[in-house]
Amino acid sequence: MARAWSLKSRPMGMPTPENFALVDLPAVSLEPGMVRIANRWLSVDPYMRGRMNDVKSYTPPFVLGEPMQGGAVGEVVESMTEGLAVGDLVLHMAGWRDEAVLPAGQCQKLPDLGVPPQAFLGQLGMPGMTAYFGLLEVAGAKAGDTVLVSAAAGAVGSTVVQIAKASGMTVIGTAGGADKCAWVRSLGADEVIDYKAEGSLIKKVVAASPSGIDVYFDNVGGEHLDAALAAANERARFAICGMIDMYNSGAPTELRFAARIIGARIRIQGFIVSDFMDRAAEFYGAMAGWLQSGQLRREETVHEGLAAMPEAFLGLFSGGNKGKMLVKV
Repeated sequence: MARAWSLKSRPMGMPTPENFALVDLPAVSLEPGMVRIANRWLSVDPYMRGRMNDVKSYTPPFVLGEPMQGGAVGEVVESMTEGLAVGDLVLHMAGWRDEAVLPAGQCQKLPDLGVPPQAFLGQLGMPGMTAYFGLLEVAGAKAGDTVLVSAAAGAVGSTVVQIAKASGMTVIGTAGGADKCAWVRSLGADEVIDYKAEGSLIKKVVAASPSGIDVYFDNVGGEHLDAALAAANERARFAICGMIDMYNSGAPTELRFAARIIGARIRIQGFIVSDFMDRAAEFYGAMAGWLQSGQLRREETVHEGLAAMPEAFLGLFSGGNKGKMLVKV
């Protein structure tokens, strides 16, 4: 019998395993135009924390007691459509479960880019698209810019680092711990700051960017955002992707350097990757080129089995991942 994770109760602050429940799914017969998918890889992502709150947002909240959703790669095991055949690997959003029954229109057959299928949940999926369009389109980053990237060892941040270097930019990354900092440096970052080490993060960022920063790619918010404001050059561009620093606390950090937004004419823009889904072909084309030239590397933190989903998700908030956090079903 197929199984799925559901949200048993809405968390207050940091979620706990008790907020989740593994439930049996009823048997579903295939109708014309639908496919049955055996999920092979499941994604957990920080944005899912927002969906656990019963508040209006850009994506609806999870329904208590119902299967949760998220990115997944699976194999078609039964098909009632001409567009997808048994054995095809597809990307879809019916994750947090071991089997999905979906209309064919809700599945995307994986393009042949010569990479393992799970890459389409990370560097060649939503996190990679977030990095690509956030850096190049939202922030308008260009060759010669100095770019600051927070959470540079994560799935999005590590891809930002590599795209920026491939595009002729100077990159400063932040990461937590010596191991992650060393990995970010191996990706080509010019400077890497250990935000967990003693000392003021703001002073570290300013010292690492003596000529200031032109672009800030924000995955964290909080003190990282304040540090970026302190180091920003005139007309710097900030792409606000996420604020994991406050997802569980809900309390905003005081921004001591917020007034610089005015004097330095800093442009700050939030964005959602779904704004760019109609440009996926452009993204795949650019990434394929960098892959073939050896300018892209990726790292994965893999948990085994459907039962590990909550543990993998909670690991996102304690620095438990280097690169993309995945669950192998």
